[in-house]
Amino acid sequence: MDHVAPDCAQPDRSRQQAARSEPPAGCPLCHSDPSWGDYHAMLPRLRRIEGQVRGIQRMIEEKRYCVDILTQISAVQAALRQVSLAILDEHTKGCVSRAIKEDRGEETVDELLAVIKRLL
Repeated sequence: MDHVAPDCAQPDRSRQQAARSEPPAGCPLCHSDPSWGDYHAMLPRLRRIEGQVRGIQRMIEEKRYCVDILTQISAVQAALRQVSLAILDEHTKGCVSRAIKEDRGEETVDELLAVIKRLL
């Protein structure tokens, strides 16, 4: 069964309730945008990050030097921050911009600000 994502302009609480009942397919406005391919370009980055996290697990299992472990954790955090900023950029330029043009800007901007607060 295909899952239908909640509208991007949907309030945060409703999105959380919808996420509990069935997983969203994503933002339909962003995903229908021709620039959606930019998201797919992030998959290799995420796979690299996944490998880094497995490396950290190995380092801990091997009881490696704490400073080296912390350095790797910092690298993973920085890499994830770059991915989140790239997604935020695409979402803002695509979905949020379109919602504002379609007179659904207030709710969408509120949602965007909530996301930014969580990222900080």
